[in-house]
Amino acid sequence: MKITIDNKSGFCSGVTSAIQAAEKELRQSKRLYCLGDLVHNSSEMDRLRNLGLEVITYDQFKSLKNERVLIRAHGEPPSTYEIARQNNLTLLDYSCPVVLKLQKRIITGFDQMSAQNGQVVIYGKHGHAEVIGLNGQISDKAIIISSPDNLTGIDFTKPIVLFSQTTKDENGFYQVAEAIKQTMIKSGIDPDKSLTINNTICRLVSKRVPQLRKFASEHDIVIFVSGIKSSNGQFLFSICQEVNHRCYMISDVTQLKKEWFRATDSVGICGATSTPMWLMEEVSKNIEKMNIL
Repeated sequence: MKITIDNKSGFCSGVTSAIQAAEKELRQSKRLYCLGDLVHNSSEMDRLRNLGLEVITYDQFKSLKNERVLIRAHGEPPSTYEIARQNNLTLLDYSCPVVLKLQKRIITGFDQMSAQNGQVVIYGKHGHAEVIGLNGQISDKAIIISSPDNLTGIDFTKPIVLFSQTTKDENGFYQVAEAIKQTMIKSGIDPDKSLTINNTICRLVSKRVPQLRKFASEHDIVIFVSGIKSSNGQFLFSICQEVNHRCYMISDVTQLKKEWFRATDSVGICGATSTPMWLMEEVSKNIEKMNIL
């Protein structure tokens, strides 16, 4: 049996920066608060909690005073910074630069649409931290769409500017764009004049799709390691399944099953942008210990 870990899997640069900052801070102090899970991976969060990281909710954040709080890569709405100012909180802001750039674009898009009595539409997951931060830039006035099958809330007779959550799938984004375009045409509106489409998906995420397809097709069996909360993980796992029917998604080594493997298998291990490399290496070691005959 040959086991290969995908060297392109693992944390993106934004997550890596935030985790390194948390580790550095915790080496210098006994405690650091984090607004929400730093990364959507329970194994990595358990490791960070053991170092002293304390994850807090927004309600807890509002009552906190004179403390240091880490802002994760997903980004935050302006209200978070205002609360920090009022409560004398020191923010270690590790919002992803890609997300921050998108926040500014959404503000610009909203100003343009306001002048035209138009709408801002975001393709994203309802309740996702990044989407909350994006919508918060414009006082929650964006319309959030998670599927081309449900375009509720959009007035197709008015101008529309479309953006995407940075970690969504590109195919889904263009399906939403096409659904909006076709519905505008049915409403007698020319989308070439009234619809602006902005593909704001992170290039790292979009590039992972062809890379992962190739990796999954090169192995007999694929073990995809990801936290169950990771939207990016669910999407990338579905890509693996498209090209390899022997794909299994696990969140930690306890979910591995010996009956999945054959002695002659080429095993590929990969993961989401929220999956730590140390966890994939741990999975590899545990497969080796199974002594598949």
